[in-house]
Amino acid sequence: MVRVLELNNKSMKRICIYPKDVQIVTGKSERYGRTIIKKIKDHLNKESHQVVTIDEFCSFMGIETSEVQGLIK
Repeated sequence: MVRVLELNNKSMKRICIYPKDVQIVTGKSERYGRTIIKKIKDHLNKESHQVVTIDEFCSFMGIETSEVQGLIK
């Protein structure tokens, strides 16, 4: 029980990015977000079930990770 409480007290940060997040960061449509994520997966040779991380997105787009972390929750 104590272990669960310790987990709840820690601030957990997300690792993966979704089309809605790309929309928030870029100001473009959610469809554009899906396209960007698809391009990143193709570029990194990822399979369709694999996720794109925030770091991978930032590296691909040339954006600082700290800037993106501040925009998405």
